[in-house]
Amino acid sequence: MREKLNRSWISLLEWRREKMALPASPSPVAMVWARQGRLQQRYDGCYRLVSGCIPYTLKEDAVEEGAGKQSCQQDVVGRLQVLMISTPKRSDLIFPKGGWEDDESIDEAASREAFEEAGVKGIISATPLGEWIFKSKSKQNSCGLQGACKGFMFGLQVTELLETWPEQVTHGRRWVPVEEAYGLCRYDWMREALDRLKDQLLLLESSEFRPLLSSEPVGSPSLYMVVPPAAAGGATTLCRC
Repeated sequence: MREKLNRSWISLLEWRREKMALPASPSPVAMVWARQGRLQQRYDGCYRLVSGCIPYTLKEDAVEEGAGKQSCQQDVVGRLQVLMISTPKRSDLIFPKGGWEDDESIDEAASREAFEEAGVKGIISATPLGEWIFKSKSKQNSCGLQGACKGFMFGLQVTELLETWPEQVTHGRRWVPVEEAYGLCRYDWMREALDRLKDQLLLLESSEFRPLLSSEPVGSPSLYMVVPPAAAGGATTLCRC
């Protein structure tokens, strides 16, 4: 009898334990947030160091066989589209850029900004488009070097276009033909960067390396990818303006 009662109590306890057990919690979703603050910001003297990129893609539009060199160059520029981003209360557009921090390389910083501000991943060239000196947005009208930035820009061939990204509330995005982008750029130095991008792509077109041709960016598992310069001595001379 005692053994039978013990079995009954055990069964009752197990039944209560099952009823009172909390449902299993779903595995936490990995959330990605944009970096904030300037605790890790790099500086060069009085200049805040900034890294950014021009995300681009080449639309498929094969050149007829036997076309000349000039036609090939026109074809590259004609198929080139760049991704620009918007900011609140402004009608003009910019390219992804932001502070270069001390735990990342300069090309990693440019790729990170493209992900955070424009929601894209891709292949970034190890050859920069150039170096520019400019004022931060909030210090455009200040005197002296207050708010001065030294910015480095890269070309980034987009391989993945994300549906959601960290700063999509404040940054919309828009694909535009490169020639249309000149009229949308907020600053003159960005137009110069577009010139450098076209020159760099034409250099790649004449070398053994060919950029991907795609009407739509394809999936890519990696955020940071770097390709070597197209040829020895092919690095763009840095400029200041």
